This record gives sequence, C-alpha cells and structure tokens, in this order.
Amino acid sequence: MSAIDNGKIQEDDISLGQLLNTLDGERDAPLVFYYDGRPVKPGYHITEVKAGQFSALDCGANPEAWTEIFIQLWDIEEGDRTHMPAGKFQAIIRKVTDHVQLDGSAKLTFEVSDGVRPMQLYCAAMPILSAGTVHVSLSPRPASCKPRDRWLAEENSKAAACCGSRTATRGCCA
Repeated sequence: MSAIDNGKIQEDDISLGQLLNTLDGERDAPLVFYYDGRPVKPGYHITEVKAGQFSALDCGANPEAWTEIFIQLWDIEEGDRTHMPAGKFQAIIRKVTDHVQLDGSAKLTFEVSDGVRPMQLYCAAMPILSAGTVHVSLSPRPASCKPRDRWLAEENSKAAACCGSRTATRGCCA
C-alpha cells in the first residue's frame, strides 16, 4: 500500500485541524451543525470520536491510504439545553486526544442520527460565523469512483490551463 496521503481531501471537505482552528476565536459562540436542510437540535451530543487509518484499493486497482476522523452527533432534544459552545466542542476533542491520537490533517466525517433513523455520513463545509453563532453545514458524503474523479480533475486542469491564458478564438478553446 502507499504511504498515508491526507493531501487528497476533496475540495468540499475540511480537516479536523481546519475546523478547530476556525473555532479558536469563537469559544463562547454556539456551534450549530446543519444537515438535511435543518439545524441540529439544541440538545445534541457528541457521542463518539473515532480515528482511523485506512488502506484500500480503488476500482482502478490504485492503492490508497489516508487517515480519517469520525465525529458522531446524536441529534436529540434534551430539556432546556442550548447549542453547544464552540469551546466545549474543542474541549471534548482535546479530551479525546488524551486517549486517541488525532491527526489534524485527517479527513473529517460526521456521523449523524436522531436515535431513530439510521446513522448517515456527512462531510463538513468551513464554519461560518453569523450573528454570534458558528454555523457548520454538513452535506451527505457521496460514493465516488476515484480513478474517474482523478481523470476529471486532470481534464478540468488541462482545460483551465488552456483556456485561462488564451482567448476563446485561439488554440484549444477555439
């Protein structure tokens, strides 16, 4: 297998380190995750934080290796609780690091369930501070074909390099 390469995180993913760095200056701000078009309930819990090292072979027989952090959110209503402050989220992650090695460059995946529906996998967008609240949008983590994704990225890069520096009437963009 190849060496671990966390540099291949998709552009719509963030790493654990990016999330924590963004929360640094917002310790008292409520942290609200959004998924399936709605915010998590104010009583949400972080029920588990997992770190994994993966080695795989994709559908093009290409070896892959990466680390990934999974944060499990239990989306429940609980009494008169408010959304967790960003500083509490950071404290939970720090406590986990006392027992589990967490790689800040690791791909970050959220597992979310309301305790009734099956757990779903989500990737997180960069947090946004608005009206004193930190908002983190979660989008479903889709399956993909990595060889096709690499090919498309290469083709898009070629087109951008070709068309970006020439007028549309010359060269490859004509």
